[in-house]
Amino acid sequence: MSNIREKLEEIERQTLSPRAALSAETRGRQRPEKRHPLRTEFQRDRDRIIHCKSFRRLKHKTQVFLAPFGDHYRTRLTHTLEVSQIARTIARALRLNEDLTEAIALGHDLGHTPFGHAGEKVLNRLVPGGFHHAQQSLRVVDRLEYEGKGLNLTFEVGDGIVNHSKGRGEILPEGNNNLPMTLEGQIVRVADVVAYVNHDLDDALRAGVIKDKDIPTDLVQTLGKWPAKRIDRMVEDVVR
Repeated sequence: MSNIREKLEEIERQTLSPRAALSAETRGRQRPEKRHPLRTEFQRDRDRIIHCKSFRRLKHKTQVFLAPFGDHYRTRLTHTLEVSQIARTIARALRLNEDLTEAIALGHDLGHTPFGHAGEKVLNRLVPGGFHHAQQSLRVVDRLEYEGKGLNLTFEVGDGIVNHSKGRGEILPEGNNNLPMTLEGQIVRVADVVAYVNHDLDDALRAGVIKDKDIPTDLVQTLGKWPAKRIDRMVEDVVR
């Protein structure tokens, strides 16, 4: 049984880019654990996130609109799944670690507030010292889940979660200490932007907040008219 994990780790060494983060070379967890016979360390992190309570709660949190009518608008859960898909596509194309990428993507918004960024802004005013959803996401996985024990994730996943948000600056600025330490984490930061830029626009069109004619012509000519085309074009540009 132990050979299964070891074979997966060997596949990573043989197939991934030299710049990829390898499961066998993780910087470890806060509390050391025995290696699993079937799953790599990053696969275990992904599974822990999927099965935790905070992940299930994402379905009740809105993405942009405070109280949207209908089932076709994004929630934090659907946004998270979309980020995961985009990030994995980029990671696969660049021969980076898909399992690490997926774990970070699935956990990046676990600490987000209800009512979208409006809720986050209110909490930031009310909470002493301020509030940021990325820091809260790390707090969720480190301290709040499993009755205060946390998920005990690997350092690489926690780092990618807490540093996933670009804020108001550039997506991947040079010399920024807040960049994720792994390329997989940086991919999630890019995928998050690709997802919400396109899907927030799609939801705004669906809600009638804006019309097709309001979208700049040069944007449509460059990226395409439909969300799927725009996402595809942006992902291809990232990979190139």
